[in-house]
Amino acid sequence: MTPEELVAGHTVYSCVMGSRAFGLATEDSDTDVRGIYLAPTELFWRFEKPPTHVEGPADEQFSWELERFCELALRANPNVLECLHSPLVEHIDDTGRELLALRGAFLSRQAHATFARYALGQRKKLDADVRQHGAPRWKHAMHLLRLLMSCRDLLRTGVLTIDVGAERERLLAVKRGEISWAEVESWMARLVTESDEAAATSPLPPGPDLARVAEFLFRVRRESALKADGYDEVVRRVVPGGGVGR
Repeated sequence: MTPEELVAGHTVYSCVMGSRAFGLATEDSDTDVRGIYLAPTELFWRFEKPPTHVEGPADEQFSWELERFCELALRANPNVLECLHSPLVEHIDDTGRELLALRGAFLSRQAHATFARYALGQRKKLDADVRQHGAPRWKHAMHLLRLLMSCRDLLRTGVLTIDVGAERERLLAVKRGEISWAEVESWMARLVTESDEAAATSPLPPGPDLARVAEFLFRVRRESALKADGYDEVVRRVVPGGGVGR
C-alpha cells in the first residue's frame, strides 16, 4: 500500500489549518490541509512498517499516522494539538469523532513548556532576520504573536482556542509591517510574562491522560485487525470457537 493510498483510503480526520483556521486569512492565503490516517493493523506485522507521516498528495497537505499523531499530541506539540481544534473540518469518520471527543485528554500544563520552546525557536529566527536584514519576516512575527496568545489563553482557561477573534486586525497590521519591531517585541514579552503567570494557577492537569489515549489507540488497532481480510476465518480454523489458543 502506497503512502498516497493510505491517505486516500484510511484518513479518519482532516482539517484546514494555517491562516484560514486562525481567522487571519486574506485573499492570497494558502489552504493548508492536515490529516490523520489509521494504517491497517496488518501492515505493522511486516518488516517494512507503514509511514508515520505523509506529505501530499495535494500541495500544502500533510498527514500523520494516528499513533504518531497521538505521541506528538501527548507531548503538547503546538502544531498537532491545534489540529484537533480547527473550526474547518474537511473529513471525519467514527474514529475521527472519537479522537475529537478525546482532545481534552491531551491538554495539560506541559503546554507551557512546549509552546514556549517552540516560540523561542521562532523568536531566534526573527532576531536573525532583524540582524541580517534590518527587519523581521512580518508574517512570521504575526504567527508567533498568535501562538503566544493561544498559549496564554489555554493556560488561563484550560481551553485551546485557535481563532484570534478581536485581535485579527491588529495582527494583520503586524503582517503588513505597520507596527514597529520595538512594539512587536514589547507585545511578545508581555505575552510571555502573562503565560508564565497563568501557568502558576492554570486549571489544566499537570500531565495528559495517557491511559485514556492508550486505551483508544489499542481499541482502534484491535478493531482494524479484526476487519482484516480472512482474519476471522483464520482464528476460527486455528483456534476452535475463536478463543485464545495455548
